[in-house]
Amino acid sequence: MKIAILGAGMVGRAMALDLAKQHEVTSFDISETNLAALKARNPNINTRVADLKNFSSYTDLLQPFDLAVTAVPGFMGYAALEAVIRAGKSVADISFFPENALDLDALAKEKNVTAITDCGVAPGMSNYIIGRYNETMTIDSFEIYVGGLPETRKKPFEYKAPFSPVDVIEEYTRPARLMENGFIVTRPALTDREWMHFDQLGTLETFNTDGLRSLLFTMPHIKNQKEKTLRYPGHVELIIALKESGFFDTEPINVKGQMVSPLDFSSQVLFKEWKLGEEERELTIMKVILHGHEKGKQKTIEYNLLDRYDDKTKISSMSRTTGYTCTASANLIASGLFRERGVFPPELVGKNPDCFYFVMDYLTERGIHWKKNS
Repeated sequence: MKIAILGAGMVGRAMALDLAKQHEVTSFDISETNLAALKARNPNINTRVADLKNFSSYTDLLQPFDLAVTAVPGFMGYAALEAVIRAGKSVADISFFPENALDLDALAKEKNVTAITDCGVAPGMSNYIIGRYNETMTIDSFEIYVGGLPETRKKPFEYKAPFSPVDVIEEYTRPARLMENGFIVTRPALTDREWMHFDQLGTLETFNTDGLRSLLFTMPHIKNQKEKTLRYPGHVELIIALKESGFFDTEPINVKGQMVSPLDFSSQVLFKEWKLGEEERELTIMKVILHGHEKGKQKTIEYNLLDRYDDKTKISSMSRTTGYTCTASANLIASGLFRERGVFPPELVGKNPDCFYFVMDYLTERGIHWKKNS
C-alpha cells in the first residue's frame, strides 16, 4: 500500500520508518533537515518538501496514495485532517488539535473514508483501553496519568519533548475539561496538583490537562473522568510563573520598535531548552485505572506502562509509544480489519476486540509492554 505521512518531526520519522517495513512510504515536510534525517535512516523512503499549511494542495498531493498519516503541529491539525478527508483519503491522525474531530464525521462518511483520530499514547492507547472495557463491564469512573520525561534531570525545567514547544505550551494553556458526577467541568490547565509515587521513578507531580477530548462525548455515561499529566516535582511552578508573567500571551508587544508575540519568543527560547536530542535517553510513564462493576461485583482494571528510549533503533520512547499506536491504527485501516466509514476516536475502534488486541500485539512486537492488573 502507498502511504503518505504528513510531517517528518521525530514522531513522524518514527512512523515512517515503521510503516516502511510493510508499505511504500512517502514523507512530506517543509523542513529539508527533517527529511534528510529520515532519508539517512532509510534511503528507500521517498521524501518531498511541501508546505503542509497549503491545504488546498492536498487533493493533488495525496492523489497517488491509498492512505494518509497526519503528524503536523496541533495548530494546523484540524485543517490538515479536513483537507485529507476532502481529498478522499482514509487517515490515521495524531495532530492533537483543540477542535472536535467528530465535527468532520459527516464529511468523512460523504467521502467514504475512514479517519482514526487522536491515536497516540494519551489520547490514544488510553482510549483504546477504555473503549474495550466499556464493552465488558460498567465503568463508573476512570483516571489517566501520563508523562514523557528525560532520564537526566537538568534544571530548571527537567523536561524534554520530541515535538514542538508550541504544542507543549498549548497543553499548558488550554483549559482542561473533566467529567465530574456526569457534568463536564472546565478548570485551568496546571491545576489540582498532586504527588504520585512510582516504584521505578519515585515521586512525580500530576496536574490537569485537556486530554479527555472525545471521551467526554463518546462516553458520557461514565460519570467521572479525569486525565492528568506527569512531570518531575517543581516543573509546574516554573510553567505557572512563565504563564502568569505573560510569556505565553499571543498579543504582540513592542520591543525596541518591533512587534513581537511573547508566545513566539518563548517558543524560540524554549525550543533549545526543551529540544530532545536525537539519541537522548528519555521515558514514557503512564497509568490507566478503570473503576466499575461486572456481574454485580466491584471491579478495578489497571494498565501500566514504563517505556524507555530504544538503544537498538535509536528512537525515543515518546516517539515510539505515540507513533506506533498511530501506525498500528493505520494498519488497522490498511489491512481492512477496521472498515467503518466516518471519524473514529480510538475508543470507538477499541470496542472491537480484534482491533484492540491487534494494537496491543503490534506494540508488544515493538517492545512496548503494557502490564494489566485486575
